[in-house]
Amino acid sequence: MAACSFDIQFIFVWAGWEGSVHDTRIFLEEIDNSNIRFLKPPEGIEKLKYYLVDLGYPNEYGYLRPYRDERNHLPEFYR
Repeated sequence: MAACSFDIQFIFVWAGWEGSVHDTRIFLEEIDNSNIRFLKPPEGIEKLKYYLVDLGYPNEYGYLRPYRDERNHLPEFYR
């Protein structure tokens, strides 16, 4: 799993799972394990921010994924 900044720089990389593992399992392990220095959004409603994640990850507090079966068409945003 890798996370990038808006400057397209890697800010987190975690590799090493053997075999075939689902994205959700890796993600939940990262956010639940305090030994892993994964990015966590600030707590508190006044500091509510979200990290955008891939469709393979679950919606968790502070992490937001796109809706399934929703198509985003770039030309529609230009109108």
